[in-house]
Amino acid sequence: MRMRLQVRVIEARNIPAMDLNGLSDPYVKVQLGRQKFKTKVVKKSLNPQWGEEFGFRVDDLNEELVVYVLDEDKYFNDDFVGQLRVPVSKVFDSEDKSIGPCWYSLQPKNKKSKNKDCGEILLTIYFSQNNSSVNLNCNGESPSRTFNSSSNSPSLRQEEIAFSKDDKSCVQKSFAGRLALIFNKHSDTASSSSTYSDGSEPPETAGPEIYENKYEDQSSSDTFEKVMSTMETRDQGSETPSNLPGGVVLDQLYQIAPPDLNFSLFSLDSSFPKSVAEAQGTTELQQGCWKFENNGENLKRVVTYIKAPSKLIKAVKATEEQTYLKADGKAFAVLAIVSTPDVMYGSTFKVEVLYCITPGPELPSGEHSSRLVVSWRVNFFQSTMVKGMIENGARQGIKESFEQYAIVLSQNVKLVDSKELGSNKEQVLASLQVEPQSDWKLAVQYFLNFNVFFTIIMGLYVLVHIWLATPSTLQGLEFVGLDLPDSIGEFIVCGVLVLQGERLLGLISRFMQARAQKGSDHGVKAQGDGWLLTVALIEGSSLAAVDPSGSSDPYVVFTCNGKTRASSIKFQKSNPQWNEIFEFDAMDEPPSVLDMEVYDFDGPFDEATSLGHAEVNFLRNNISDLADIWVPLQGKLAQACQSKIHLRIFLNNTKGGNVVKEYLSRMEKEVGKKINVRSPQTNSAFQKLFGLPPEEFLINDFTCHLKRKMPLQGRLFLSARIIGFHTNLFGHKTKFYFLWEDIEVIQVVPPTLSSMGSPIVVMTLRPGRGMDARHGAKTQDAEGRLKFHFQSFVSFNVAHRTIMALWKARSLSPEQKVQIVEEESEAKILQTEETGSFLGLDDVSMSEVYSCALPVPTSFFMEAFSSGGELETRVMEKSGCLDYSSSAWESEKSDVYERQIHYRFSKSISRYRGEVTSTQQKFPLPDKNGWLVEEVMTLHGIPLGDNFNLHLRYQLEELPSKSKECNVQVFFGIAWLKSTKHQKRITKNIQKNLQDRLKGMFSVIEKELVAR
Repeated sequence: MRMRLQVRVIEARNIPAMDLNGLSDPYVKVQLGRQKFKTKVVKKSLNPQWGEEFGFRVDDLNEELVVYVLDEDKYFNDDFVGQLRVPVSKVFDSEDKSIGPCWYSLQPKNKKSKNKDCGEILLTIYFSQNNSSVNLNCNGESPSRTFNSSSNSPSLRQEEIAFSKDDKSCVQKSFAGRLALIFNKHSDTASSSSTYSDGSEPPETAGPEIYENKYEDQSSSDTFEKVMSTMETRDQGSETPSNLPGGVVLDQLYQIAPPDLNFSLFSLDSSFPKSVAEAQGTTELQQGCWKFENNGENLKRVVTYIKAPSKLIKAVKATEEQTYLKADGKAFAVLAIVSTPDVMYGSTFKVEVLYCITPGPELPSGEHSSRLVVSWRVNFFQSTMVKGMIENGARQGIKESFEQYAIVLSQNVKLVDSKELGSNKEQVLASLQVEPQSDWKLAVQYFLNFNVFFTIIMGLYVLVHIWLATPSTLQGLEFVGLDLPDSIGEFIVCGVLVLQGERLLGLISRFMQARAQKGSDHGVKAQGDGWLLTVALIEGSSLAAVDPSGSSDPYVVFTCNGKTRASSIKFQKSNPQWNEIFEFDAMDEPPSVLDMEVYDFDGPFDEATSLGHAEVNFLRNNISDLADIWVPLQGKLAQACQSKIHLRIFLNNTKGGNVVKEYLSRMEKEVGKKINVRSPQTNSAFQKLFGLPPEEFLINDFTCHLKRKMPLQGRLFLSARIIGFHTNLFGHKTKFYFLWEDIEVIQVVPPTLSSMGSPIVVMTLRPGRGMDARHGAKTQDAEGRLKFHFQSFVSFNVAHRTIMALWKARSLSPEQKVQIVEEESEAKILQTEETGSFLGLDDVSMSEVYSCALPVPTSFFMEAFSSGGELETRVMEKSGCLDYSSSAWESEKSDVYERQIHYRFSKSISRYRGEVTSTQQKFPLPDKNGWLVEEVMTLHGIPLGDNFNLHLRYQLEELPSKSKECNVQVFFGIAWLKSTKHQKRITKNIQKNLQDRLKGMFSVIEKELVAR
């Protein structure tokens, strides 16, 4: 008879960070005497989960079980995290000879260690008894012990007599003595005739196995559906695990619901596993029943089979332990750990395969779909010189196995064609309709509340009182027609009535606006050929209430590749229903991100409240997954209310394969060098390396060094949307990428001794951007800007020109925007009249918005309109115009000059910090005693800015009596390009803001004249 100590290492929490990336790669080493075991390594985690169990032979109860938690280091000795010591006698003396599951605090290596907080570890420790008489029922029954009287009765009775005579307090903690005590717990009350006959069982306290096996009895006897139902009730919203680092071997959509696909793959009643075994040549397939372990926390089963021989190895027996990591009824995740101890070096590694089943997009037919993703990795328990050979062999075997797996699965379950989803885009969008809402329903929604009811009752009460009461005599300061309150009570009642009346009028105003707003459509049709982005805004959920009425007036602003679309405004809604479609004009390169901001509407220039923001990254999401998605909003208000927006996003390429060639030919002009189209195999390897979608294509790659503490040689990959770096030196991989839009500035540092005589390209990202790549950054400033240093390019000039060309294509400076405006304006023929008015100003209704006489000469005032002049720059900067740039005045015809302007609004002018591109034209007045300056402004990045153009006219005349004074008149008008329900509101808001801005500008001009 042997006693074994079972140790189950479950998980740990709050492990200290041992690596530079703020994480650790922890594993556990368990030791009892000379017996040692080690768990798998959990990469980049401070709360690792292992779920592994080890058994130790116990020879002496005086020994201690030592548990070490270590951090794996590829190049140096593994870092010590914490330790724990548990006396074996403590486990033996405990009830049922079992401890746990229990959290233990890890202790530092010694008392002098600086880090006293080493985290906690969850362990289960118990004794198990193994001999030839111990039987474990296959159905999960608790073990039973059978003793043969002829074999063990004499020796056992002698030990019973000896221990009954000795003092139990003097019994040594030896293995033999403890073993005898197991059967002598009731020796004081047992009679001399306590010898058991054949087949009898002594009474015994149930160990931990009995407690756990009650779940095994249930899981083995229940059907697969009942087991899944039990798992669904226990799944507390856990996240779907990420793909294993070995790579994805299967990623496909199937026309089947996730629970049904889960049943087909893992149920004992399914014929699919047998079909796969036949196709792969696997024999002796034995599938164990699903059983709950660890007090019902884990659902596991064991599958054994003999793998068919291959070119490299012969037929080998494999044991596969499958564990459910997630099963909530919608998504399922199963981790399969495959061990093949009979192969060479088979005891040093195990192959892990992760099956993830998630809901796919809803099909046009109304049926459900599922997405199956299978990933894998090799987990080494011991270091070996043939690690690379083992990984390559496993990779080839996994690839071949799952190619057959996918073929068999496609024969049993219908595949979903992604082209079919794209072709039904029009059908999906056509189904979006705004729910009709009657006026009576709106009236009930807005007016059925306590304030309205109380106001009406009070109003009726006052009217009845006036009807019944007789006129009072005049008192105090009253006179005929003025009846003042005669007491404090009357004064308070009058104040309450006024406040309630004001609230009622506000509700009526809100109701009228909401009624006028219903059924509005803000869709904009796309133009051109290329990448067409279509966004369907369905609805919002739990938006923050910022108005005093307890709701908000939300609208959504979408931004992609510098283009903006704004939705309609929903008044008094916390769960608005939009059902609006937005199409972005064709883009030459695929978009990287779609920025979304939800605002509470208060006018184009007034201070508005952001209800939340979000970002949809096209590089990290599959296009099919975006066809129907709920996007959670970020921000204090949004996170407090758990706000989210329902979107349907479609991205199509109308140019086909030519889009890549056209983009490369355009880049060749910027770089000045031929750029070859990469092969499909190269592009596929590039996409797999960084986990990019199929539409991403590689443009160029360069060998260089990444400068951190020490230079790290690798390759820099450039594509239309990202810049990525990858290296693999001595098995240590470094990989990251960030978007071109994330880069704020690119600088070239002259060669230094530390850069080995090579110029350094320094890329500084915008604050808070590219945090996924921070492990490759050299520094990070106080504002959160990451700086990446690349050096030692083989061909620096080509690399630098390519980098700058791709960056400029995605991030244009204000000067470049002005240049584009100039080129576009040159291509258009401006329709001018003989009077000098241009761009149809005569067709716009102009009204005087500001007029004054300034003690400033006309010539000095016109310096505010001189391109690049000192006065103009100061006036524009102090009036809230950032990044101001203007082109030179050019003569269009006799005495008529024209120029282009670009700038951004500061936060003091516009909450949205929109941009302005304008065209100005100036010409002298007919009597030559002044100037006329006309301007057409286009606003970008503000709500409803695409609906109108702003027209201004500055008329400047010299005063005849005073040569050093001038009269200035400013006229204002709006040309509406698209109709909107808010024309009066927007006009009033812009007019007020413009008046304040003009006062500030003219005040600055006066001060500048005095300063000179």
